[in-house]
Amino acid sequence: MSALKDQLHTDLVTAMKARDTLRTSTLRMALAAITNAEVAGKEAKELSDEDVITVLGSEAKKRREAAEAFAAGDRQELADKEKAEAEILATYLPEQLGADEIKAIVTAAVESAGAAGEGMKAMGKVMGIVSPQVKGKADGGAVAAEVKAQLGA
Repeated sequence: MSALKDQLHTDLVTAMKARDTLRTSTLRMALAAITNAEVAGKEAKELSDEDVITVLGSEAKKRREAAEAFAAGDRQELADKEKAEAEILATYLPEQLGADEIKAIVTAAVESAGAAGEGMKAMGKVMGIVSPQVKGKADGGAVAAEVKAQLGA
């Protein structure tokens, strides 16, 4: 079992003993998502820490998007709950990159790909270089927006 998954189980037991309902429900949801990812496909597999981080990142993104939707629909109490769940999940994710760090990575990728004057035709080439570097550490939409900006879209 991955160390991160063990940590989630341990924290779930601690939250249950402390009667922390929000943390308990969030960790249960996260562990259920991890289990679903493990049994998806043709045969069951044990997820590595990197795979668990990917699942947790996906769940955190769902919470952020739901919070935005609830806020737009004037359902502030539900938006606050979703934000709180996203914050709990964020504690298990790697430190997120800032805008300046993303910009520096994209600039280096554009230079190494030689894509400076190619425009949007080079987007796939640049994203192929950038994606492994920022996986789990930055929102894909923010990275894609920065690549488009630097390629002159």
